[in-house]
Order: sequence, then structure tokens, then C-alpha cells
Amino acid sequence: MKSNYLQFRDVAISFSVLFVLSVVPVSAQLATEFPSKPNVILIVIDDLGWKDLAFMGNEFAETPNIDRLASEGVVFTNAYANAPNCAPSRASLLSGQYTPRHKIYTVTTSYRGEAKDRQLISTPTKNFLGRSVVTMAEAVKSNGYVSAAMGKWHLGNDPRFGPSGQGFNFNLGGSSAGLPASYFSPYKNPYIKDGAPGEYLTDRLTGEALRFITDMTGQQAENHPFLLYLSHYALHVPLTAKQELVEKYQNKSPDRSKAAVVYAAMIESVDQGVGQIMVKLKELGITQNTVIIFTSDNGGHGGVTSMSPLRGAKGTLYEGGIRVPLIVHWPGVLNAGMVIDTPVIGTDLYPTILEITGSDRPSDHVLDGKSLMPLLANSGKFEREAIFWHFPVYINSHPGMNDPWLTTPAAAVRRGDWKLIEYFEPNRGAELYNLESDISEQDNLVEVEPRVAKDLLDLMVEWRKSIDVPVPTEPNLLYEAAAVDARDFNIR
Repeated sequence: MKSNYLQFRDVAISFSVLFVLSVVPVSAQLATEFPSKPNVILIVIDDLGWKDLAFMGNEFAETPNIDRLASEGVVFTNAYANAPNCAPSRASLLSGQYTPRHKIYTVTTSYRGEAKDRQLISTPTKNFLGRSVVTMAEAVKSNGYVSAAMGKWHLGNDPRFGPSGQGFNFNLGGSSAGLPASYFSPYKNPYIKDGAPGEYLTDRLTGEALRFITDMTGQQAENHPFLLYLSHYALHVPLTAKQELVEKYQNKSPDRSKAAVVYAAMIESVDQGVGQIMVKLKELGITQNTVIIFTSDNGGHGGVTSMSPLRGAKGTLYEGGIRVPLIVHWPGVLNAGMVIDTPVIGTDLYPTILEITGSDRPSDHVLDGKSLMPLLANSGKFEREAIFWHFPVYINSHPGMNDPWLTTPAAAVRRGDWKLIEYFEPNRGAELYNLESDISEQDNLVEVEPRVAKDLLDLMVEWRKSIDVPVPTEPNLLYEAAAVDARDFNIR
């Protein structure tokens, strides 16, 4: 008798025959050098910071499997998420578009915190991907791929706006929720059946991923490669880990805060899952025909983990809020141990996956990213003038901070080593940093290098005009200036 995934696959394939997507050819410059139609596993960790892995400098959490993934793969040191929090970043990843195109700017609502603290009226946000958006799953489906989304979705519920409504053949655990009701079974999640009492969610998602990979590698599935979007709820709050790992890290560093101990334990559970997937690919003999892409949706938890030397954390447009780990693992095809310093961003993964899989670009869907294959294969040119962020909303600060906001409405641009952050509140202005000499963003050069600042601001304004980006300018009549006029905007 067939497993659930095989039964589902057969039904999905029958429907995919009827699915016709209007496409235009994508460059096949390097395609002859690659295995035909490789499988793709896209692993996205929630709130994993740039410095949260051992190979990136974390001396507390143990990540031997992810470290091995990195040593056998290609590491990007200047990889970015498209937003400093969950939903907009994921929407950009899956759509290949900057936030102003899909209009998901933040989580749940644009009107966060106290109205008296908001100087401007935030730009309204959507909380689901529109049906007109062609996701990467829909794009590869026309090329015979069967896809599964496992874990966090955060962009709407099935059947219309969840994974099943956005091109994925299978959804396990994905809904509009941004965090799990429980990390232990019973999960209280309508899109995942409960396991044995006390089963850990990260382990369950890994186990389901292993079953899917195994079933899709069977003889009957050989002509239907797969795309697996494994989107762990970890490391999002509520910070919860398996007791044996919590005790391990408590013993390792008794003086650490409980939150930091649990956070490290959660990271290790993710790492164990990555190791199990690597072992399974080897057992099935498909390691060289499977691409693993590993990344995060934004920076790490402020107050729990440190992104030092980066400034800030999740919720800010400083480097600690948007710079993330990125590994691409493809043994036998990519040069193991290669490190790439070129700035790249989440929207680049969609066109990269299209080129890897030999799939075609959707003809009526704009892709803002660029394929990373010229960098990965060390062949051809990768040219782009700049990358952009648009975050026209307020994000609440952490408990104990003097200021009510982690960030006020802002935008940012990076061109080469230069990064400009523009704040839309009239009393804030802009900040300019040279990331080559000041990765910690401590020395605001906006007055020292006015020409550079003006050029970057003009570039960002032109970009906004080109895609009709809304900028918040309307004053909030409930704003109480006296309550916040002494706040320190230089959040460290």
C-alpha cells in the first residue's frame, strides 16, 4: 500500500498535467553542466541570526551538521532577508518580489504599539499573498515538480491563501499563524495531526520531510523531482526546547540566561534535523542530485542572542535585523568551501531555483531578484546596481527599552560597501554607513559624505517611483510629541 505522500503525489501529478503556466525561457547558459532536474530542499529557519551558527562564530550553540553543510557547500557572507520580520520576508522569498509589489510590509497590522507614539500614519499591510502572485512552487510545477510546504507559512490559510492555494501539492502545518500554539504535541494546529504526547515540533517536521524525500525518490517518482520548502517554526517564540538539550546547555554554561539556554537548545534541534536530511539523501543515493539551500527569514532575537559585531536585531533595518546566513549545498556541482562576499537578497532565490531546475520564468509575474548561478558556478557576470528595503511601519521595542520602537517607518539601500537608511519621520533624517570599514554601523557618515548620501537617496527615490512605492507622510493626529521628543534613536 502506498504511503500518504505517494498517494498524494499521484493525485498531484494528475492535476499538474492540467496546469498550464504561461512562460518565457530562462537562460540555459550553464544548464548542460548540471544534473537534469535536481531536487531542491529550501530550509528556512525562523529568527536565526547571522551569528547564531558555530561556523559563523557562535561559541555556545553546537551546529556540527550545518557547519558540515557549509564546509561542503557555498557560503554567502553578505546575504540579506527582504525585511526585518517574518511575513514580508517570506512573501518576498516565495514571490521573488520586493515588498511594495506584494504589499505585505509587516506582521498582522501596521498599527503597532500606542497611537500617541506614532508620528506618522503607517502604510497599510496585507497579510496574505494575492492569488495573482506566481510562487516558486507554481513556477516549477509546470516543469513536472511536486512540491511540499512543511512548517511555518504565515501568509494566509488553506485552501485559498495557504500553501495549497499557492501552488504547493502538499501542506503540513502551514497557516496564517506566525508562531506555534505549542512546540510539543498536541500542537493545536489544524494543518498537522498531533503526534505522540510530548513529540517536539521541529523533530516532527524533520520526520515528515524525511518521509516525503523517501517517497518521492521511489521508482515511480523518478520522473517527478521535488521541491521541499521546509520552514521551521523554530526559533520563534515561545522559546521552547527539549528538556535533555536544555539541561545540556544549562550545564555547559550555568551563568547564561534561561532564554539563551533554550535558544541554543532549539538551534541544536534544527541542526540535528539538517544532519538527518543529509544522511537520508546519502542513503537514497541522491545527494548529488539534490540542492539544499539553507537560510533564515530575518535577524535573531534581540535580548536573547547577539549579532555582534552587527548592530541591531530582528525588527530593525540595521545589519543585525536583515543580514542572515545563506548556504547552498550541491556536492559534485558547486565548489565545496567557496565563500562569496557579494551582497545578495532573499528575492534572488526564486530565479536561482528556476535556473537550477531548468524551469521557465512566469511571463506575467515580475521577478526582482537575480539568479545566483553565475556566482555559484563562478561563471559569467553577476551585475546589479543596488538592493533595497522598504519598511513603512512601526515595530515595537523589547521590554525594558526606553524607546517605544525598534524602528520607525524607514527604507534602506545598499550599493557596494555603502548603505543608506532613510527614516520617514521628519525629525529623523538619514544614516549612511560604509560596511567595509564599519560593519557595526557606528559611524554615521551622512554629513561627512553628503554626495554619497545624496546619490543613494536619489537612487532609492528613483526605485520607488519605478514601482509606485507608497511612502508614509500623513501626520498622525493622535501623536503626542512631548511624550517622545527625548527618545534616543541610536538603538545599540
